[in-house]
Amino acid sequence: MASKREKTVALVQTQAENAGAQEIARQLAAGFEERGWRTRQIFFYRRTESFDRDSNVFFCAASRPSSPIGALRLLGALYGELRRAKPDVVVTLQHYGNIVAAPVAKLAGARVIANQLSAPEVIPRGVALLDKILGTLGAYDRIVVNSTQTATAYRAYPEPYARRIAHFAHGFKDKSVSLSKSEARSRVGLPQDVTLLGCAARLHPLKQLDCAIGLLSENTDQHLALAGQGGDLARLKDLAQSLGVLQRVHFLGELDAAGMGALLAALDCFVFPSAAESFGLAPVEAAQAGVPVVANDIPILREVLSVEGAPCALFVDARDQASFARSVRRVLDDVPLRATLTTLGRRLRQRYPLERMLDEYAKLLEETFA
Repeated sequence: MASKREKTVALVQTQAENAGAQEIARQLAAGFEERGWRTRQIFFYRRTESFDRDSNVFFCAASRPSSPIGALRLLGALYGELRRAKPDVVVTLQHYGNIVAAPVAKLAGARVIANQLSAPEVIPRGVALLDKILGTLGAYDRIVVNSTQTATAYRAYPEPYARRIAHFAHGFKDKSVSLSKSEARSRVGLPQDVTLLGCAARLHPLKQLDCAIGLLSENTDQHLALAGQGGDLARLKDLAQSLGVLQRVHFLGELDAAGMGALLAALDCFVFPSAAESFGLAPVEAAQAGVPVVANDIPILREVLSVEGAPCALFVDARDQASFARSVRRVLDDVPLRATLTTLGRRLRQRYPLERMLDEYAKLLEETFA
């Protein structure tokens, strides 16, 4: 048996960028190292520069493969890196990370903990079927889900899959920073004397950021800051242009943790119109940082954005432009409501402590390794 300090875990996921799953991977890697595990982060391909300065990262490909030969080379690089690193356990993240990396990790002789971090709505039907087959046949030794809604969905799978499920709520780092609103806006290049809304999300149609842009047509005195990158950027810019609000929409691109802290400190309200989540880390971080949140009224966000049954966000059908805009104005104008949401939101750190999540994962690693 290997000694405690020789135990190695590899975290494998699709693309290197600053998004929710990558933030979780960073937290897990740091927590595993503190608990005596050597770690290695592996990405199928590099999408942005967010992990370039980390020496403990391996990219199987420099960019997303565009041909079958490129995909085969990626698989070969993944297998070769796993054979070189010799991890005892491989933690896979997101749906493609699970279905691609788990079989390769098994071939390389490692045990596998899969993570269902993607909302079921974003997973292609064929990928979901393959995931169900792999989990049922035992390609995953354990399967981590991060919310009651997600756990319920996957526990309806065949019994061999369902019995491997472990439910851990996300922990997160408090991104609050000691900057004034003026200092924070200067830090991220945002205008000073405006009412500023914001959102952090991948620029993808399911995030429904067009709804956030659309509410500016109703609330003509407000600006919107969007942090994130993705394939929906051109469409969102075209929409803002067509609505005549482009000058009030600020596309910030990808922000690191410090940049996100500054953005949250700069905002008057955080809006989150996403249509599908497996947890919803961004609005949780915003609420904990003391920013009032207006979120799309979907079950998963009602689950995570609450403390002892009390909502710490205002929920609305984000597709109803007038209602969405009206809810934002209400949060901004109703001082008692805003104070209540802020007070409850700051308690989310107690509901989702990072150390508890890391301890639960570390225990699962030990059980899987044994």
